[in-house]
Amino acid sequence: MEVIKKSLGQMGTNCYVLWDEKSGEAAVIDPGFRDQRIVDIINQKKLKVKYILLTHGHFDHLGGVSQIRDLTGAKVLIHRNDADCLTNAGRNLSTLVGMPFDLTAADGYLSEGEDVKIGDLTVQVFHTPGHSKGGVCFLVGDTLFAGDTLFHASIGRTDFADGDLGELLNGIQSKLFVLDDAIKVLPGHGENTTIGYEKACNPFFKGRV
Repeated sequence: MEVIKKSLGQMGTNCYVLWDEKSGEAAVIDPGFRDQRIVDIINQKKLKVKYILLTHGHFDHLGGVSQIRDLTGAKVLIHRNDADCLTNAGRNLSTLVGMPFDLTAADGYLSEGEDVKIGDLTVQVFHTPGHSKGGVCFLVGDTLFAGDTLFHASIGRTDFADGDLGELLNGIQSKLFVLDDAIKVLPGHGENTTIGYEKACNPFFKGRV
């Protein structure tokens, strides 16, 4: 498995290009803004992008979807609970920043317990609502792509209309913190971390773990 991380746009959204070395099949996770660097990676590595995987439906994780889909023909997958974010500028919150946009509908839906295959790689889906209703994380081998669910020493904000702090905390604790401490966490913003570090040091879980 190979992964390249790029921070995109004014929100510093982490976009990940993930691929299977043997087959060249790839996925782009959360292309939040149009960025030629992502296109260059795809072209230079001669990747066959099979999927665009979205951890949730907020605008800063969607803005580059059309660029990648038009280039590669990749299928866009999102959890059903956030699917209307693709076609509704109010739901994806782009109206809040004065740049409303919508996209075409998803090609399919992500569900917990239904794995996504990229070459020989298996992407496990965890539904972790709380930042948004359809928030998910992806586990591939020893790496967790956490979106805006879990950050280094923090968690996703829950003050949007579809946020729920208790739901977010419970999902992290019951689904992510049961993973091995050595699992690498690649978040939607900011620096990487590990499950073990967050269990020990994340201030939102003091007294809970």
